[in-house]
Amino acid sequence: MRLIFHGPPGVGKGTQAERISIVKKISHVSSGDLLRAAVDAKTEIGLKAREYIESGLLVPDELIVNIVSDTINSAECEKGFILDGFPRNLSQAKVLDDALENSGKILDRVFSFTAAEEVIIMRISGRRMCKGCGAHYHQVYSPTLKKNICDKCGSDLVQRKDDYPETIKVRLKVYREQTEELIDYYNQKNILVEVNCNGNKADIQQSILAELNSMLKRKSDAE
Repeated sequence: MRLIFHGPPGVGKGTQAERISIVKKISHVSSGDLLRAAVDAKTEIGLKAREYIESGLLVPDELIVNIVSDTINSAECEKGFILDGFPRNLSQAKVLDDALENSGKILDRVFSFTAAEEVIIMRISGRRMCKGCGAHYHQVYSPTLKKNICDKCGSDLVQRKDDYPETIKVRLKVYREQTEELIDYYNQKNILVEVNCNGNKADIQQSILAELNSMLKRKSDAE
């Protein structure tokens, strides 16, 4: 089962990718996590990507394509994967198609996540991270007992630069300009499924699982 969870930043696709990957026992591949790990490790790719990430801009294709391609062709993705945050433009999508075709694989579904812009800004700008142990919190959905102090280690919380409201607006603008064309691309392939993310997490998860179970049943019946 090879899936893409596509949508603007903060729409909730990462949360759902994590949940669905556990239920379906497939790998969750987050391009953002891969890049942030490279940034933290100060690799060559990480150093180049850092300035783009902190400005809310898309990382150039040549930096992200290689790191994602290596991951989805590794042993950890042998049983399938959910790509979260990749591809982000038509060029990346075509490179992904070529990489899969060369491995004798195809995409099964692309889930397109949508939510109101004000909801997205609230979700992202409320995120906080402990600078000591790395624990994640949210000012509204999962606040700490003591304001801006980590419940686990007592260190101060920080806000990532790419989660500042002004940066979020840049990220959403970039998404609309460079990423929305993927909706038409995958729609023409008849593998696109739209997911409204204004509701609660449990309902969103069930709608995705219902589509996947239906897809698997149709495959089984065809065989």
